[in-house]
Amino acid sequence: MPLYLTRFSYTPGTWARLIGNPEDRRQAAQAYIESVGGKLHGFWYAFGTHDGYTLWEAPDNVSMAAVALAISSGGALSSYETTVLLTVEETLEALRKVGQVRYRAPGA
Repeated sequence: MPLYLTRFSYTPGTWARLIGNPEDRRQAAQAYIESVGGKLHGFWYAFGTHDGYTLWEAPDNVSMAAVALAISSGGALSSYETTVLLTVEETLEALRKVGQVRYRAPGA
Protein backbone atom coordinates (compact mmCIF):
# COMPACT_ATOMS: atom_id res chain seq x y z
CA MET A 1 0.00 0.00 0.00
CA PRO A 2 1.22 3.54 -0.70
CA LEU A 3 2.62 5.68 2.11
CA TYR A 4 1.66 9.32 2.69
CA LEU A 5 3.34 12.03 4.74
CA THR A 6 1.01 14.72 6.06
CA ARG A 7 2.04 18.09 7.48
CA PHE A 8 -0.58 20.02 9.42
CA SER A 9 -1.05 23.03 11.66
CA TYR A 10 -3.84 23.66 14.13
CA THR A 11 -5.80 26.90 14.36
CA PRO A 12 -5.33 28.97 17.54
CA GLY A 13 -8.84 27.90 18.57
CA THR A 14 -7.90 24.23 18.27
CA TRP A 15 -4.81 24.75 20.43
CA ALA A 16 -6.97 26.53 23.01
CA ARG A 17 -9.41 23.59 23.10
CA LEU A 18 -6.51 21.11 23.45
CA ILE A 19 -4.99 23.17 26.27
CA GLY A 20 -8.35 23.16 28.06
CA ASN A 21 -8.90 19.47 27.42
CA PRO A 22 -5.67 17.63 26.46
CA GLU A 23 -6.41 14.80 24.04
CA ASP A 24 -4.26 12.20 22.28
CA ARG A 25 -5.15 12.88 18.64
CA ARG A 26 -3.36 9.73 17.47
CA GLN A 27 -6.48 7.76 18.34
CA ALA A 28 -8.65 9.94 16.12
CA ALA A 29 -6.12 9.80 13.26
CA GLN A 30 -5.95 6.03 13.54
CA ALA A 31 -9.73 5.73 13.34
CA TYR A 32 -9.86 7.98 10.25
CA ILE A 33 -7.34 5.96 8.23
CA GLU A 34 -8.64 2.58 9.40
CA SER A 35 -12.11 3.54 8.15
CA VAL A 36 -10.74 3.35 4.58
CA GLY A 37 -8.63 0.21 5.13
CA GLY A 38 -5.36 1.98 5.94
CA LYS A 39 -2.94 2.21 8.83
CA LEU A 40 -1.39 5.02 10.88
CA HIS A 41 2.38 4.47 11.16
CA GLY A 42 3.22 7.56 13.19
CA PHE A 43 1.99 10.87 14.59
CA TRP A 44 4.39 13.58 15.75
CA TYR A 45 4.19 17.18 16.95
CA ALA A 46 6.97 19.58 15.99
CA PHE A 47 8.40 23.06 16.26
CA GLY A 48 8.58 25.06 13.06
CA THR A 49 6.41 25.70 10.04
CA HIS A 50 4.01 22.85 10.81
CA ASP A 51 2.55 21.78 14.14
CA GLY A 52 2.56 18.09 13.34
CA TYR A 53 3.29 15.26 10.96
CA THR A 54 1.64 11.91 10.28
CA LEU A 55 2.78 8.89 8.32
CA TRP A 56 -0.11 6.92 6.85
CA GLU A 57 -0.59 3.87 4.69
CA ALA A 58 -3.72 3.75 2.52
CA PRO A 59 -5.00 1.35 -0.14
CA ASP A 60 -4.91 4.05 -2.84
CA ASN A 61 -4.90 7.79 -3.54
CA VAL A 62 -8.71 8.01 -3.53
CA SER A 63 -8.90 6.54 -0.01
CA MET A 64 -6.21 8.91 1.26
CA ALA A 65 -7.91 11.85 -0.45
CA ALA A 66 -11.16 10.98 1.34
CA VAL A 67 -9.38 11.06 4.70
CA ALA A 68 -7.59 14.30 3.81
CA LEU A 69 -10.84 15.95 2.71
CA ALA A 70 -12.67 14.86 5.87
CA ILE A 71 -9.90 16.16 8.14
CA SER A 72 -9.22 19.41 6.30
CA SER A 73 -12.91 20.30 6.03
CA GLY A 74 -13.43 19.98 9.79
CA GLY A 75 -12.20 23.48 10.62
CA ALA A 76 -9.61 22.51 13.25
CA LEU A 77 -6.60 23.01 10.98
CA SER A 78 -5.06 26.11 9.45
CA SER A 79 -3.02 24.02 6.99
CA TYR A 80 -2.98 20.45 5.74
CA GLU A 81 -0.61 19.05 3.09
CA THR A 82 -0.20 15.44 1.98
CA THR A 83 2.75 14.05 0.02
CA VAL A 84 2.68 10.64 -1.66
CA LEU A 85 5.89 8.80 -0.75
CA LEU A 86 7.64 6.50 -3.23
CA THR A 87 9.66 3.48 -2.20
CA VAL A 88 13.21 3.14 -3.48
CA GLU A 89 11.97 0.36 -5.76
CA GLU A 90 9.25 2.59 -7.23
CA THR A 91 11.79 5.34 -7.81
CA LEU A 92 14.15 2.91 -9.56
CA GLU A 93 11.28 1.76 -11.77
CA ALA A 94 10.49 5.38 -12.64
CA LEU A 95 14.15 6.03 -13.46
CA ARG A 96 14.13 3.07 -15.84
CA LYS A 97 11.01 4.40 -17.60
CA VAL A 98 12.40 7.88 -18.17
CA GLY A 99 13.73 6.80 -21.57
CA GLN A 100 10.16 6.13 -22.74
CA VAL A 101 9.16 9.75 -22.19
CA ARG A 102 9.74 11.95 -25.23
CA TYR A 103 10.12 15.28 -23.44
CA ARG A 104 10.42 18.48 -25.47
CA ALA A 105 11.42 21.74 -23.80
CA PRO A 106 9.05 24.68 -24.29
CA GLY A 107 9.88 26.57 -27.49
CA ALA A 108 12.24 23.87 -28.76
